[in-house]
Amino acid sequence: MDEPPEQRQLPCRSPQYDVIILGASGFTGKYVVREALKFLAPTAPSSPLKSIALAGRNPARLADALRWAARPDLPPDIALLAADAGDPASLGHMCAQTRLVLNCVGPFRLYGEPIVAACVESGCDYLDICGEPEFMERMEAKYHERAVETGSLVISACGFDSVPAELGLMFNSRQWTEPAVVNWVEAYVSLESERRIVGNFGTYQSAVLGVANVEKLQELRRSRPRRTRPAIPGPGPPKGSIIEHQNKIGLWAVKLPSADSVVVRRTLSILTENPHGLPGANEDAEHIEKRKAFWSTVKPAHFGVKMGLKSLLGIFRLIIVGMFIGVLGRTAFGRWLLLKLPSVFSFGSFREKGPTEDEVECASFKMWFVGHGYSSRDVASQSNVKPDMEIITRVTGPEVGYLTTPIILLQCALILLSNRENLPKGGSYPPGIVFGPTDLQERLEKNGISFDVISKSALHA
Repeated sequence: MDEPPEQRQLPCRSPQYDVIILGASGFTGKYVVREALKFLAPTAPSSPLKSIALAGRNPARLADALRWAARPDLPPDIALLAADAGDPASLGHMCAQTRLVLNCVGPFRLYGEPIVAACVESGCDYLDICGEPEFMERMEAKYHERAVETGSLVISACGFDSVPAELGLMFNSRQWTEPAVVNWVEAYVSLESERRIVGNFGTYQSAVLGVANVEKLQELRRSRPRRTRPAIPGPGPPKGSIIEHQNKIGLWAVKLPSADSVVVRRTLSILTENPHGLPGANEDAEHIEKRKAFWSTVKPAHFGVKMGLKSLLGIFRLIIVGMFIGVLGRTAFGRWLLLKLPSVFSFGSFREKGPTEDEVECASFKMWFVGHGYSSRDVASQSNVKPDMEIITRVTGPEVGYLTTPIILLQCALILLSNRENLPKGGSYPPGIVFGPTDLQERLEKNGISFDVISKSALHA
């Protein structure tokens, strides 16, 4: 039941800045700054982003990042703040000055917790670009209740991990109009470029450290109550083969161990417990009805993610890289080797200096969502009946780590700044359950990320 608005009050804060970008001098951070400057008043007079500051350990590097982000124009007069994840006092001082922190400092399992803790205690909001399940679940376990008390909204995975997956699944599921029901959706991620595709070193580093921390994640999950599972019409999805060829989209594919499926399941679990979504802090009646109407059209489904490539050889290379990380990542010496020689163990897919600007500009992604389901619930309830419907949708956009991720992060931030009273008062949540009923999809479409229906067809036995 929605709690009356008068019973929930946002904290009384008068911060100096709307947004502070932490880690602004890093590989991804400087691209986030560049994206933020597009929406900073007076450049964008109608933008809710009136003031920003950059924060990090080295003011000189922050100044360099600001000059890079502003070119060919002169850099605007923006405050540069000293803040260090290893210095709680500096983080507390930073959080006291802002409505919202955008955290670009990774790997998050190494540096993220003190920043989350400082935001929660100060009552400011927090968004990050994390794709590390162990970190996200640990932050929820440790800080959710306190964040609700202080009115701090903590949302991880507000980048390519995992907003395209969350909104993409919702977009696909909303195409299944009554009486049709969706059963499972498989996402296929395809990275494309006119040049060599070079990934974010931070992503590679997080994958290596993720292998080292897999037991901690399993232990954390065993210690917590089991999540509520949604009721999905029909049987569970088939296991399928390790490698598959998806004819309709022209890709070879292999299962991708990513945060996307974890984040999506977390959103669907929260939605199962809150069928109308999460009430806003001071929501008006019109927005309450809009929220309820949106979630009534979203149907839960089994969900998985696969990496798609145009060649079978590329799939074998990907499997070998996964084996290197999976085996060597279990020991300290192996992790040292992997992180010392990323280009060797990834066949050039990752390097410590990251991609060049030209490599970033030439890259793009396609994320296909192949949904299988039934023409009615009656059909789904029959035993040993295979899906008789298929709906394929697609999300496309620019390079994932340095272009798409800043676009998504900034649009989430702008929604939070302009629409705060219609969002949950506080707590630790995945992005989908918070931003699903907002205009985030429309905002992304205006900024180069497309959502398209590719086909709707009947399947024949």
